[in-house]
Amino acid sequence: MSPNRIDQHADFTAFAQACQHRMLRSAYLICGDRHLAEDLLQSALVKVALRWPRLRDGQPEAYLRRIVYRDAVSWWRTRRREITVAEPPDRLGPDDGGDTVQLRVVFADALSRLTPKQRAILVLRFYEDHTEARTAEVLGVALGTVKSQTSVALRRLRELAPELSDLVRQDSPGAVR
Repeated sequence: MSPNRIDQHADFTAFAQACQHRMLRSAYLICGDRHLAEDLLQSALVKVALRWPRLRDGQPEAYLRRIVYRDAVSWWRTRRREITVAEPPDRLGPDDGGDTVQLRVVFADALSRLTPKQRAILVLRFYEDHTEARTAEVLGVALGTVKSQTSVALRRLRELAPELSDLVRQDSPGAVR
């Protein structure tokens, strides 16, 4: 193996190690399933590795992020289905000391009620704190699509998960109750 190929391998390994936890969290928020998130990230990393010589001097993380989000939407489209359970999961009460956990559970449940594209837009905009323009670039959609889908997704969250706004209001300092 030539020294140049070893350097490329080391560069890619360092890149993958540096961004994998952050990207796994984002992938999980997009799809709501840890195993699927791991699969999406692994598949995306393979695609980046195959193109590493061309990507390494550019923005490989942006490319990786785009692959994860697009593959999540593709997965959803090809495998559309509902998972039914006999009973809803238990919710932690305020006396359980699990306010943060409860907020996370309610948030994850609320996100699962949105389409993959809406989840991707909300995660990029509000979790990863990207601008509307950057979100449009990452997802390969028009700026207007990001704006309209953000509005629609936030409205759906308010309608489908009113408990989320109640929890956020409780956790906010100086919140009106």
